[in-house]
Amino acid sequence: MLSSDLSFIVDHSTWGRALSPAERALVMATTTERHVRAGEGIVSVGDAAAHWLGLIDGLAKMSVTAADGRITTLTGASRGAWFGEGSLLRHEPFRYDVIALRDSHIAELPRATFEALRQGSLPFNHCLQHLMNARLGLFIGMLRNDRLLAPDARVAACLASLYNPDLAFDPGPRLDLTQAEIALLAGVSRQRANQALQRLHERGLVCLGSRGLQIPDVNGLQTYAFKPI
Repeated sequence: MLSSDLSFIVDHSTWGRALSPAERALVMATTTERHVRAGEGIVSVGDAAAHWLGLIDGLAKMSVTAADGRITTLTGASRGAWFGEGSLLRHEPFRYDVIALRDSHIAELPRATFEALRQGSLPFNHCLQHLMNARLGLFIGMLRNDRLLAPDARVAACLASLYNPDLAFDPGPRLDLTQAEIALLAGVSRQRANQALQRLHERGLVCLGSRGLQIPDVNGLQTYAFKPI
């Protein structure tokens, strides 16, 4: 039996709001759900891309692992995020791992439904284009920050990405994230994440609390994250 949470993330996603009643009925009839514990893989490198994946609840990171064991974080995913469309479009296995950082609730929309929407819905294609463009912009910004050794901007970009409406739901001004989770999402050490958050706090871009943090100026955070260097 499908949960009301699945209905919520479909109906409040940009692409979900663009569906016709018949298309929405197809999505709800074919999408399945599963739960993944913190630390477990949602998908692994080499897995067949059989579904478009949505994060009903939880927190996850996408990463790749080098032959020597070094792990590079690509990006994070929070509630309302959908991912895996690139692998579906290329008809190839996943090239990255997706790891649950918290106990997570996953939606799995099958390839056949994804292709039916892509072939029959122009609004769905527009939403998919916006999603992929937003993800490309995020990756370019994070690659630049990584190459130019700007951990403050990398942490800022990680936090700012959570407020991109094309990537996930608006989490509100308060982020229930630990510094360890932020470090994992940003792909930096916990010490660097702590230092970056302190400097962002001094600039008035984040407010640090005993539990989580607040973002008083989302636009300012986004501007700082992708400012010219």
